[in-house]
Amino acid sequence: MKKFTTAILAGVAMTVSLAAVAEAKDKIIGVSWSNFQEERWKTDEAAIKAALEAAGDKYISADAQSNPSKQLTDVESLISQGANALIILAQDSSAIAPAVEKAVAEGIPVVGYDRLIENKDAFYLTFDNKEVGRLQAREVFKVQPEGNYVFIKGSGADPNADFLFSGQMEVLKEAIDAGKIKNVGEAYTDGWLPANAQKNMEQFLTANDNKVDAVVASNDGTAGGVVAALSAQGLAGTAPVSGQDGDHAALNRIALGTQTVSVWKDSRELGKAAAEIASQLAEGTAMDAIPNVVKFSGGPAGVEMNSVFLAPVAITKENLNVVIDAGWVTKEVVCQGVGAGTVPACD
Repeated sequence: MKKFTTAILAGVAMTVSLAAVAEAKDKIIGVSWSNFQEERWKTDEAAIKAALEAAGDKYISADAQSNPSKQLTDVESLISQGANALIILAQDSSAIAPAVEKAVAEGIPVVGYDRLIENKDAFYLTFDNKEVGRLQAREVFKVQPEGNYVFIKGSGADPNADFLFSGQMEVLKEAIDAGKIKNVGEAYTDGWLPANAQKNMEQFLTANDNKVDAVVASNDGTAGGVVAALSAQGLAGTAPVSGQDGDHAALNRIALGTQTVSVWKDSRELGKAAAEIASQLAEGTAMDAIPNVVKFSGGPAGVEMNSVFLAPVAITKENLNVVIDAGWVTKEVVCQGVGAGTVPACD
């Protein structure tokens, strides 16, 4: 009788275990995107989808189209569709707060993707954005260690913009304080939109009679706007310009000499990590038990959060082969229009 009872209990345990496995492989992960206007988010999405598919999980998503109010509605919709965990790329890190609080209250884990959502019950996944800013400034400074600098920052609604600028200032402050570098223009770029970056750059060129020696732009989209403004004045390639994201157009600009650096953040790895973390959290894994987790409290409000940071890489004309060899972009795309013998990766 005892053996029979044990067998029944073992059978029940196995049934529960199998049910748990089945449930674990049938999770719904909802992703709220701020917008798809920039090239890189499609790469991120493909990586997230691939990782979720490999785990047997379902992907659902919504595109806020740069509208913070729509993103609030999008998150509610993802919750109503049965999302077991959310990955949110915030259009406005403050405006999204009510949606995050609603999800947390309903027991739905939230991963703040690439952009900080300052809530102790959310998980924060990104690249080290201060280091991105340092890398941008270092590469521009190598080319132009003095003169008139312009700073084209990211969106004022995104804490990443300030993290980047803080890193940039760590590198450049000494030269600024010594008078070697003069800040002749500094502006946020509403929505990170290239068109807004171009307008800001045009205004700074006008205000300084085109005497701009270097531009620290905070991503490749804004760098594209800067280069367009410089090109209109016949100045493309005369001043170093930074960026980030490894956008294909930016990598081609580096090869052509109109952009100096793009800090590459392999968003395939970021997307894969987001999918894996969201899946683990949906299964009930504690945030502080996620592999490689660290405590982060560097946001505006100083809220301590569980976070994972990936390492960025500065891509310049000298190491363009890194992104080509990694299969991030083809040699043909990088080297389009490049003269023979001018770029090692294009030979």
